This record gives sequence, C-alpha cells and structure tokens, in this order.
Amino acid sequence: MSKDTKPHPCAVAPAFSQQFSGTEVIQFGREIIRTEADALERLVDRLDDAFYRAVGLLYELRGNLMVTGIGKAGLIGQKLVATFASTGTRAHFLHPAEAFHGDLGRVCPGDMVLMLSQSGETSEVVKLLPALKKIKVPLLAITASLSSSVGQSADVTLSLGNLDEACCLGLAPSTSTTVMLALGDALALVVSRLRGFQAEDFARFHPGGALGLKLSCVEEHMRDLNECRMAGEEQTVREVLIASTKPGRRSGAILLLDDVGRLTGLFTDSDLARLIEQRKEGALDRPVRQVMSAIPTVVPAGTRMTVAIEMLAERKFSELPVVDQHGRPIGLIDVTDVVGMLPDVAETADPATAENSDPPGPVRLFPREEAA
Repeated sequence: MSKDTKPHPCAVAPAFSQQFSGTEVIQFGREIIRTEADALERLVDRLDDAFYRAVGLLYELRGNLMVTGIGKAGLIGQKLVATFASTGTRAHFLHPAEAFHGDLGRVCPGDMVLMLSQSGETSEVVKLLPALKKIKVPLLAITASLSSSVGQSADVTLSLGNLDEACCLGLAPSTSTTVMLALGDALALVVSRLRGFQAEDFARFHPGGALGLKLSCVEEHMRDLNECRMAGEEQTVREVLIASTKPGRRSGAILLLDDVGRLTGLFTDSDLARLIEQRKEGALDRPVRQVMSAIPTVVPAGTRMTVAIEMLAERKFSELPVVDQHGRPIGLIDVTDVVGMLPDVAETADPATAENSDPPGPVRLFPREEAA
C-alpha cells in the first residue's frame, strides 16, 4: 500500500481494545439511543389534528395503500407495508423509480398513497406528484417540513419536525428513520384498533411459524380421532389394551367413552405401569373406569392453540383431548407433537416420557380415583 493510499473507512483496527475503552464505547451507544429516544418523546407531543385526519383517510380506505419512498425512507416504507398488511390494511410498496416504467399502473382510483421523504424534496418522489394528481388518489405524506414540495402537495402531511441525526457526522439517516417508522406504526396500529382487528384476524394473516401455530385452532394440530386409541369405559383393562392397538406413532393415552360416545376418562401407559408396580395385576380384569383418570381436562373445538399451549405448559399435561359441544372427543393434542412450542416443558421434563404419573414423578396429568 502506498503512503498516499488511505485504509477503507470500515477497516477494523487491529488493536481495538488498546484504542477504545469499554466505558467510552458504551457511552457512544447510549448517546445514539438517547438522541433517538428524545426525538420519539418530541414526536408524541407533535401529534395533532393532522394525525386524526390521516387515520380517518386510512380507516375509510377501501382500495389499496401504496407506500413509496427511496433510500432509507424506502426501506422504512417496506417495513410499514408489512405492518399495514398484517394488521388489516391492504398495502403494497411502490418504488418511485420503477413507477416511471410502468408500475404506476398499480395505482388505481380508490387507492391511497403514503409518501415518505425526510427532506420532502427527494427528486424521485417529487417527480411522482404530477402523475399521482392525475390519477386522483389521496396523498398522505410523512416528511420533516410542511413547506416542502411533498408537504405542500399532500392532502394530509405529518411533519417530523427538525431532527438531529444520531450519526456523529449528523448525516446518516438514523433519528429521522426511527421517528418515521414510529409514526407509520402508530398510523397502522391505530387504524387496526379502530377497525376491531382481533387475534383471529391476525392469525389468518400469519399461518406460518411459531406465531401462526399458537394463534391457530386446536383442530389444525390435534391427532384426528382415527389416529387415537379409544375404548369403552365398561371394558376391562385387558380388553382395552387389546382393542386399542394402533399402528404407527401412538399416543400414551387411551380415550375412554361411555355408551353414547362421550369422553369420561383417560387410561395412560403410566396407569398401566402403576398397576404392575403396585402388584395389582388383578385389576387388569376389572372395568377400566375403576382405574382411569376420570373427568379429564379437555379443550373445546375452536380453542386457540395459545390456550392449549398454556395448559400443557403450566399443568405439565402430556395429552389434552379435544371435544365437541356434546363432550364427544374429536381428537387429541399430544405434547410430543407440539414440544417445540413448549420451551418451559422441554427444560423441566422429557416430553417423550411425560406420562400421567403420581408425584414424585416428572409430571402429573389428571387427578386420579384410585381403585377400590
């Protein structure tokens, strides 16, 4: 490297710990966060009638919300599109440069445009203003200055005010993008709240991942009845064990039914082990109702998985029957099928062996009526 060649500004110094103390670096970080936090505090007081009118436009919107911006503001816009879309407002991102090459065809009467620009003079978005005016769609702007080109053209302008970027040079978008994001989130979430957006609606838009699993209904994750072991409560334990044999991956519990098909109890592998350990082999030829876990805890059909997960985790259940409105079983939630959603259970017990057992065993499923 020649003497005139400067190192890349992002190059990592080889002796970091010798040049900067931990106290100094942590203080730098705190200053940045404090600068952005102070700007958010000021934003709280800036909300006025313009925010009310902006929420009104969004609330009454029947078309699509088209969000546009470029650079860091464009990235914030893409995040806001995701937030609006997942909370009940149809939203799409419109890249201002691509808009001039055909993407303006995405904008139709009945839609609305949310334009993001810190300066309000960004050339790529300013050039869009005449075209949007011809389409006759409402324009909502988030910008620092009401007197800017964007601020003057919008039907409603939300002003960010004068902001100091947290960057030590005062140049890199940081405070401005933080405030822009918070204001956009406020718009999306207030509109969602006023529309009565519920957890069930949120689940419909989030079918995948752990969040989707927890917000879905138990029927989507239970073992169907044809995969469950079932028997009559008047059968002997021996008859139950013979009749309830199922191929494939089996649950550790047998669903016991009365003569009209209602669930009256469970008989688990641990129940069988307990009889043998206590040398009660004679009970094998007595009705299973005498040794079953009577009146088991159940969840009704339509229950969200959040409820089922809480019951499995807090009570350390191994199996949770799902019943219809008449108390007839329609399936079974088995802990081994949802163990990934139960971090606390995974830490305290082996889910593969989490059967119904008396203390001091690892878990207990239901209160027991001991055999006479």
